[in-house]
Amino acid sequence: MVEKGRAGSRRVRMRDVATRAGVSAATVSRALNNRPTVDPQLADRVRKVAAELGYEPNRVARSLRRQAGSVWALIISDIENPFFTSVARGVEEVALHEGYSVVLCNTDENIARERRYLDVVLAEQAAGVIIAPASDRTDISMLRDHDVPVVTIDRRIRDEDVDTVVVDNYTGARLATRHLLDAGYRRVACISGPSKLTTAAERRKGYAAAVRAAGQEVDRRLVRETDFRVEGGYVAAGELLDLAEAPDAFFVANNLMAAGAMRALRERGVDVPDAVGVVGFDDSPWAPLMAPALTIVEQPTYLLGTEAARLLQRRLADRTAPVEAVTLPTELRVRDSSRGPQP
Repeated sequence: MVEKGRAGSRRVRMRDVATRAGVSAATVSRALNNRPTVDPQLADRVRKVAAELGYEPNRVARSLRRQAGSVWALIISDIENPFFTSVARGVEEVALHEGYSVVLCNTDENIARERRYLDVVLAEQAAGVIIAPASDRTDISMLRDHDVPVVTIDRRIRDEDVDTVVVDNYTGARLATRHLLDAGYRRVACISGPSKLTTAAERRKGYAAAVRAAGQEVDRRLVRETDFRVEGGYVAAGELLDLAEAPDAFFVANNLMAAGAMRALRERGVDVPDAVGVVGFDDSPWAPLMAPALTIVEQPTYLLGTEAARLLQRRLADRTAPVEAVTLPTELRVRDSSRGPQP
């Protein structure tokens, strides 16, 4: 429903003022709240634009901002992925115990959308941020400039010395690939996520290390980079099956792509695991229910969330504490999808 102003026109919002003034929403908020960190001339320009547009601060939002010190922002990259559902539960459990509420933001792996949420975090004066970066180049400098504590989860940000919680992606991928080779598969393919994400890069390295340890060269034709989504896994699996020398096993670097790969195999009538073995990365409620049940590399997702929340609370209590980087172990859960090729 479109919000109406007094004259029946659409209510002017803070982002309208930001766009007209050529600044961020966070700057508009600070200028209108007379924060001393804003250049006086810039603040005057923002106030003039707000007056010209007839901007009136939302009273409900202002009330929420007064309580903002009790809110954490959890910025995730894909709300449809069960991985982040479990992470969010872990974060919320600690947050509620510490007296905070959690606001969930979904970037859909989009850098521009991520930046917009970071602007909102500043405008609404959240106490702290836990973020799964959309890229290894995600810019969190605006949070640091305004002394907003931040913890990154699942993925690292390049050249940033920041509190972080990740899992041992390299070892998990190496174990998964070695398991397929030990089971008797000889031509193992890798369906990987985007190279801009540290998770994808680390899992691809683990895959390559296992292949080389088995005395094989890494065949680049067997490596497909896609988008960590179901459709990406489906398309990549189809491309690999169309090769003149098709693979006899897939290591798939996340749960959603594994579901897509399994669908492609099923539609083509490929027998899993007798003709092709499959191992995914990260468990999901549906993984053991698939036919055959899917072998996966399990991540401690709930623990990842609670550890991130612990680090954020620690940072809130002591801004000078040394930066902490936590790496959690992964575990291979063997099921029927990788039990070995038919003799």
